[in-house]
Amino acid sequence: MKTLYSKFVVTTMLVMIGSLCMGFLVTNTYYHQVVKEKNDAKNVSIAQDIVHYIETDEPEDLNSYLTTLGEIGYQIYVTTGEEGHFFGGPYRDKTLSTSVVEHVLNGETYHGMRDFPKETFVTGFFANELNNTIGVPFTYESKSYALFIRPDIRLLFSEVHTILAGLMLVMTVLSLLAMLLFAKALIRPITKLTAATQQLAHEKFDTVLDIDRADEIGQLASSFNRMTERLQENDRTRKEFISNVSHDFQSPLLNIQGYVDLLKNPSLTEQERQEYAAIIELETKRLSTLTKQLLLLTSLDQSTRIVKRESYRLDEQLKETVRKYRWQMEESQLQISYKLEQIIFDGDAGLLQNVWDNLLTNAIKYNVEGGQIHLHLHLQKRSASLEILVEDSGIGMTEDQLAKAYDRFYRADASRTKQGTGLGLAIVKQIVELHGGTIQMQSTMHAGTKVYIHLPILS
Repeated sequence: MKTLYSKFVVTTMLVMIGSLCMGFLVTNTYYHQVVKEKNDAKNVSIAQDIVHYIETDEPEDLNSYLTTLGEIGYQIYVTTGEEGHFFGGPYRDKTLSTSVVEHVLNGETYHGMRDFPKETFVTGFFANELNNTIGVPFTYESKSYALFIRPDIRLLFSEVHTILAGLMLVMTVLSLLAMLLFAKALIRPITKLTAATQQLAHEKFDTVLDIDRADEIGQLASSFNRMTERLQENDRTRKEFISNVSHDFQSPLLNIQGYVDLLKNPSLTEQERQEYAAIIELETKRLSTLTKQLLLLTSLDQSTRIVKRESYRLDEQLKETVRKYRWQMEESQLQISYKLEQIIFDGDAGLLQNVWDNLLTNAIKYNVEGGQIHLHLHLQKRSASLEILVEDSGIGMTEDQLAKAYDRFYRADASRTKQGTGLGLAIVKQIVELHGGTIQMQSTMHAGTKVYIHLPILS
């Protein structure tokens, strides 16, 4: 498996090699387009100065003069057409056509540097060939000569050039090492992140990344730590949920099992049998309700859940809900009053029915004998929303209880909720939010509870 570090090293090397090649090609192009002709003109000028001195001052020993020029950094070839002599550094290739020599002897200037084949920079500027020279004619002691000259490349590389070359080499090596060390430092936190994710894969949600950086990797580490906190919370919630579900199933099952064992006693009276059977039926209904609510919660938890909206009379649905639970209110001697505006709402009638069922049964369950329930529905034109108020005069809740009211399986008063599941308000909140609405609760101990639901009207 290729590691990120090895990929970074290979990429760095490829970038450096590619940059070197691109720089070489650009330099080569610049040499051919700009430097080559200027270099030719410069050396033509030097050659013309040399022959001007020879023709004007006529040095006593021409060979000695040319030898001196060769020693100070030039490669020189002088010929009369019949014989020639070399001075200074040797040429690698001494090939030169006779036509070139004849043209120079006839008074023309030979631009060998300018007209040298456009190959690479190395074979252009550094080609140690007689063809890659400047040729000019001169006369010495009434005899015609052709002078071919070029700088001796070996002597052009002075100590300064060596120092610069060494500097470039050291800079290249240090830059490469610095990039490798930077890559190592850059990849180290990623390696930590990989190890941490593997810990998460084994459900070790207490894993914390100790990476204190202000860059993108630091932001990634912070996001990872926040994610682990959420996973810890979700894991805790999941375990609590499983524990609560197990407890809520276990309790009625134990009751059913116990009363079934009692029913096996042949000495029971008919009245006792009826009482035990009624308890078994009650616990069975409790299990059925719990199962339905769990299935509904699972459905609501799905992110892909789509609300099936349809237009219907919301006030009629609320009236039907009141009629459905009227017998329970009469049994508890509760009085109910409602004021419902005639409103057609666009929503999921099946889901919203669960909201009204839960709120009304809570208002009955947590009320006091002879208490009251108020139900209001009206349109808030300013905010283009509906407000539904369910108010009771029951036992109420403390602030701590109110803060936990929407938690799953939470019961504010366990003694009053033997038939409850603790899932009602959690279901209510999710359904309301699925409709884009909000729910607010106000409660005072021994004074009652008010539940406000606001649902937006979709135009």
